[in-house]
Amino acid sequence: MRVSAASVPEAPRAGMFSNAVVRGDRFWTSGMHAGGPEGPVGGEDAYLQAQEAFRRVAELVRSCGATTADVTVLRVYLTDVDDKAAVGRARSEVFSGEMPCSTLVGVAALVEPGLKVEVEAEGIVGSGALPESESERKS
Repeated sequence: MRVSAASVPEAPRAGMFSNAVVRGDRFWTSGMHAGGPEGPVGGEDAYLQAQEAFRRVAELVRSCGATTADVTVLRVYLTDVDDKAAVGRARSEVFSGEMPCSTLVGVAALVEPGLKVEVEAEGIVGSGALPESESERKS
């Protein structure tokens, strides 16, 4: 099932791609960045761009019926790997506790000029809050 969120921009053309998809209890988001009609939200600031990208991911995750605790994998694409600390700070504002698996990839460019960071996520609805008996067994 295709999923969207009112506060997350859609693809430029209908049918181009889905922002998020749910299949059974699994969900995936497309790469989210800070692009907007006036240029990147946050301008040239990687931290502010990352905050916006993670905000969009979190909104889509909620629209999938999940929480950020249900995210199992994050993929982060940076045009300058030296921005990883700023992106990590923005990520820690959205994710806490048991962190999802994460991959960070340095790329030459993203889809629009000025973009510095793009984030995609996947996970399993309801997996973030284990019942006490299960979490004790896993310790």
